[in-house]
Amino acid sequence: MAIKITLLDLLTARQSSKDLIQDSSNILSTHPMLFGQCGNQIGSAFWPLALHEYGIETSSGGVNQLKFQKDHKKNIDDLADAFHSFFYVPDNSGKFSFKRISDLNSAKVKARAVLIDMEDSVVSRFKQGPLRNLFDQTCTVTNYPGSGNNWAVGYYTHGRNYHDKLEETIRKTAERCDSLHGFLLTHSLGGGTGSGLGTATLSLLADEYPHVDKFLSSVHPAAAQDVITAPYNVLLASKELIDHATCVFPADNGALLDICNSQICKKDNVDQLNYNATCKPFQDMNSIVVNMLLHLTSGARFPGSLNTDMNDLVTNLVPYPQLHYIFSSVSPISMTAPKLTITKKTKVQDELFMNAWSRSHQLIKLDPLNPKSVIISAGHIARGNCSMDDMIRNIQRFQNKAKFTPWSKEVMKIGLCNVPPAGHPASLLCLLNSTSMRLMLKNIINQFEKLYQRKAHAHHYLEVDGFEAEHFDEAKESIKVVCDRYREVERQIPHNIPRLKVK
Repeated sequence: MAIKITLLDLLTARQSSKDLIQDSSNILSTHPMLFGQCGNQIGSAFWPLALHEYGIETSSGGVNQLKFQKDHKKNIDDLADAFHSFFYVPDNSGKFSFKRISDLNSAKVKARAVLIDMEDSVVSRFKQGPLRNLFDQTCTVTNYPGSGNNWAVGYYTHGRNYHDKLEETIRKTAERCDSLHGFLLTHSLGGGTGSGLGTATLSLLADEYPHVDKFLSSVHPAAAQDVITAPYNVLLASKELIDHATCVFPADNGALLDICNSQICKKDNVDQLNYNATCKPFQDMNSIVVNMLLHLTSGARFPGSLNTDMNDLVTNLVPYPQLHYIFSSVSPISMTAPKLTITKKTKVQDELFMNAWSRSHQLIKLDPLNPKSVIISAGHIARGNCSMDDMIRNIQRFQNKAKFTPWSKEVMKIGLCNVPPAGHPASLLCLLNSTSMRLMLKNIINQFEKLYQRKAHAHHYLEVDGFEAEHFDEAKESIKVVCDRYREVERQIPHNIPRLKVK
């Protein structure tokens, strides 16, 4: 099967990439919003890497990192306008000539970000760290003592109390964008602030910015949960994601930890082993999510021979309302630590694709290529040294690996971005909308029912003004409806159709 790409598609993509770089007013600005401890910890890994992709040194850079900066800078010369995607540069700052943090501080450059947490321990690190001047202090929303791992407190109590401040803060940062591409929210679903206040803000965005896409990187707790009320929080937050999100890119702490462990066990990666011996695992887990997000937004930030932005992905990956949960996998896996030596080994393009399709690279513990499941839509975005021939050859292989809907097998979204990620000559992001996602949603219901059948800890939620017991039932029913829709897609696909025998 051939990928349906016309010459007009190629010419349009090249021209749009050219226009994107020539006129900064056309740059698509993405607005990150970081919620809770998890969301802000992801942010602490996100911003240094984003700067690295623009060739800007950070104060944490060692010898290896500085060498990487010199090499990587060659790939992004004359791409200064792409910097505006994640960063606001005042009009009087002059020509783009940022090489280090001090240059950003002198030009009063600010990250397009809102930092939100109902305790200030993580956000305070932003204010005290080497990137502290990169964040507008008026665009942080904090409180004490937090949300008590209670979705209802985050959604109703803090959602009401901080509604006006959140609305004004978001408006202020959005008005700095010449072309607002979308909101990118990072949060976890297991606690109270990320799940509760995060989804309350998502609802606010749906009301105030109905035509702007909302993309969410939602981290699910591992099977061994450290928050006893996590099943309640995940269930209640998931209903809001179903109702208001444009696209959800879930990640599973268990899967992220497995990926980290698999990298540590690679005997040929001595630098990896030396680094991980002195590193907290959450730092690398966050970096995996960050690399996915940077890859996801690369088409809107850098030029490419066949570029794509996140709005294109929505059009191609979400053919049904509410079936907007997307599997994501990245190859190669990057442990993006400042002290990590940048490898010179070039990955064969075919290996990039094979790894991206493997379950070991999935950010959640599910197999989207399960023979019992159906691929509703698929997308592949390559960065760096990957040609159209490489893409077509491997997509043809992929078409034989899984079961597809009739419309998705022959038409897949692909993207080619010229600028590689930090530390690699090429990489691949695989995005799949698969009916396997219903297994994750079904597990959310199962975990909830185990706790709720005894009404354990439910009184903590019922004590919150605005929350009613019916909200549990409504959330459960909403998730079941989506599960049924995924199941209905599977039923529409014929199995083992007998073929006509011609003598």
